This record gives sequence, C-alpha cells and structure tokens, in this order.
Amino acid sequence: MLAKFNTSVSEEIKKFSVSVGAALILAITLNFFLIPADVFASGFTGLAQILSELVPVISTGIFLFVLNIPVAILGWKKVGKSFTFYSFVNVAATTFFLEIIPITVISDDVILNAVFGGVLSGIGGGLILKYGASSGGVDILALIMARSTDRSLGVYFFIMNSLIVVSAGLLFGMEQALYTLLTLYVASRIIDTIHTRHVKLTAMIVTKNPDELQRVFHERVVRGVTRIPAKGGYTKEDKEILMIVITRYELYHLRHIIEEVDPTAFTNIVQTTGVFGMFRKD
Repeated sequence: MLAKFNTSVSEEIKKFSVSVGAALILAITLNFFLIPADVFASGFTGLAQILSELVPVISTGIFLFVLNIPVAILGWKKVGKSFTFYSFVNVAATTFFLEIIPITVISDDVILNAVFGGVLSGIGGGLILKYGASSGGVDILALIMARSTDRSLGVYFFIMNSLIVVSAGLLFGMEQALYTLLTLYVASRIIDTIHTRHVKLTAMIVTKNPDELQRVFHERVVRGVTRIPAKGGYTKEDKEILMIVITRYELYHLRHIIEEVDPTAFTNIVQTTGVFGMFRKD
C-alpha cells in the first residue's frame, strides 16, 4: 500500500513538474521568437497574442490567464478534475514566466522565428500531452464540444486554429498569417514525434490478468473492452487480448493502469483511422 502511495505521489510530482516545465518552454517560445516577429501561436495562446497587439497595455500572459478561467471552470465540471487542474497549472505558470522573462529579439528573420517557435511550442505541447494534461484553452473547449455533438476533436482544433490564422491575416496582413501557419505546422509535426496526436487509438493488451484489467479500465477510462482468447507462442500459456479504443488524452492513464495491474502485459498501440458503432466521443 505504501509503495502504491509513493508511486502515486511521485507521478503527481512528475506531472506538476512537466506542466511547469512545458510552461517555461512556451514562455521562452513566445518572448524570444513569436512575439518579437509578430507570429502567432495556436489556440488561446495565439488569441491572447492578438488581443495584446490590439490592447498593448495588457500583456499576452494576462490575457492568456483571463481567457482560461471560464474554460477551466467548464473543464472541471465536464472533462475531468486531474486533466483540468494540470492544464490550468500550465496556464498559470505560462502567465508567470511570460511576465518575468523579457521580450528579446534573437533574430530579425521571421521565418527562423516561425520555425524555431514552432519547434519549441511543439516540444512543450507534446510533453504536457504525454503526461495527461494540456495547455488549456482550445484543448478543453474541443473536448467539451466534441462530447455534445457528433463531430470529432480534430474538427474543432481545425476550426479554432483556422480562426487564429484568419484573424492574423485580417489584422496584420496575409504574410503574418502564412508565417503563423508555418509555426502551427512545425508545432504539429513535433507533437507527432513526442506524443501521438491522432484522435483515436486502439490498444491491444496481451495479459494473464484480464478480469482485473477490464474492471479497472471500466472504472478509470470508461471504455468498452473486447476480450479475445490467446495462447503464448513460446510458453503455451493461456492468455487474453484486451482490445480497447481510446482517445489521445486517455493514453497516459491507460499506460499507468497496465503498469499498475499487470506490469508483464504486452501492449501494442496503433492508430485508428475510423470507428463505427458505439463509441463515447471525447
């Protein structure tokens, strides 16, 4: 019991540290690359940049924090407490770092700023997704809207980030919109490298403890499980394959459930192109 408690505390400290570390990376990205070049990030961060350009007396960090308050309240009620808490930790830390780190011009080349800004923001975004949280804002809103409609998460990410690009073009010129698009593309590729961005994934778990794993999946992930009889090719032991379809936000929790219940289980995660039938949308 003590070992499980220590493991749990260790995981929470790790998630908190990653949330703050990702915030530091995002703040450096903004103040060293994107803000000096008038290139905009994705989601609420980009919206905060645009609002700060229109109302210069209020900084990007303050706008980012204020925009995320109502979203955090909604997320706490509708998405999940742990996910929302660490997402808001990331937002609060980003605001803090944006206020204390001075805006510094590293390069006058806008393309260099757009590319390196995309790389760093992708690293920060990928790390926090990998540990079961997000950078708040658009991620939480997309989850809430996807749950109340028949559309996927990807549709809402596309719509919201398109609004950022279009706004940048209308307010600051099409050239800035194109640089912003470059940043978003680079960031998405980096996130792909660090953590899967596919909306749905299929996990196939070969286990000797299927009953307990299925029970915990239903308690913590709330997904249907298909059980397939299997036999070890070398050991000839009777096992089962548990097949479960999840969203990218549940991958972190799934991995830790498997490590906790059956550390010897073999798990294969594959991209799911489409799902037909009963699947609770997230």
